[in-house]
Amino acid sequence: MALPARDAELVQIVDAALADAARRAGDWLVCRPGCTPCCHGAFAINALDAARLRTGMDLLRADQPELAATVERRAAAWIEEHGPSFPGDLATGQLGETEEDRERFEGFANAAACPALDLATGRCDVYAWRPMTCRVFGPPVRMDAGEDGVAALGHCELCFVGADQGVVEACEMAVPHQLEAEILEEVRDDRETVVAFALLRRS
Repeated sequence: MALPARDAELVQIVDAALADAARRAGDWLVCRPGCTPCCHGAFAINALDAARLRTGMDLLRADQPELAATVERRAAAWIEEHGPSFPGDLATGQLGETEEDRERFEGFANAAACPALDLATGRCDVYAWRPMTCRVFGPPVRMDAGEDGVAALGHCELCFVGADQGVVEACEMAVPHQLEAEILEEVRDDRETVVAFALLRRS
């Protein structure tokens, strides 16, 4: 899948929202380059995230082939290590959609470092093209509503330590879920994968 043109709009809006939330949060938001707890553990990415990563890797291969090769080696090693327990199709990288697959994914590669992470520097080698989950992690964002129908605010556990609820609410990051959903509707691809597979797929 080619990266939709509107993805640039989505990224711009999200990055601006993050900058605004960070400005309001000040020292409560402790996210800094080199802080990597959020870079460990597998998570699902949608087709738009995967296309963005593939585009980024294509650019990296053209501009910094040695770095691209390093990222690819890490991704291949990640799949070799965790592939045997991957709850999906190893050939395509697509996550399974059954209830059993979803349950298995809950405990899948939870402590594994993301293959995009340079462990020596603590920096993401595909930062400009990272998935939306990475772009919104840190400041308070609205989570999916629970059984009580209330969408609670969630944030990085290292941030807002000691802050009261009023402070947290005042620093909420607005996430354009509707725009992302509209772009995904345009591409008509509801498959999900994980970062490692996306890094190895070419556009």
